[in-house]
Amino acid sequence: MNNSIAMDTPQPSKALNIALWIAQIALSGLFLMAGFMKLTQPIEVLSATVAWAADMPGLVRFIGLSEVLGGIGLLLPALLRIKPVLTPIAAVGIAVIMLLAMGYHGMRGEFGSVIFNLFLFGVAVFIAWGRFTKAPIAPRI
Repeated sequence: MNNSIAMDTPQPSKALNIALWIAQIALSGLFLMAGFMKLTQPIEVLSATVAWAADMPGLVRFIGLSEVLGGIGLLLPALLRIKPVLTPIAAVGIAVIMLLAMGYHGMRGEFGSVIFNLFLFGVAVFIAWGRFTKAPIAPRI
């Protein structure tokens, strides 16, 4: 192997890598908790905190499944270093979910939720950008 090629490859900053891992863990934890709640709690119980749950129970369960899968995708491929490109892809998927959630909550006049969704969108975009371009995780060889 040519050592000059390895030396010319820029290394991601340690601070950026740490920030990305913190963002991945936090966003994953949030989505895993929210997703499991939407998947496992009875619709009647969810309706107390999620006003629209009773109107669209199938959508609630689908969103819960999407959130759980997204939360797993943010961590598992990167931790195991098996197909780690799936981590930024999961972050893009979560960003799309947040865009859709912003539109839905905006139509319902739930602007506090829109602000929170915008924040989560930003975190997901940060992870996607960082893991696609600045600090990708190398696959296990």
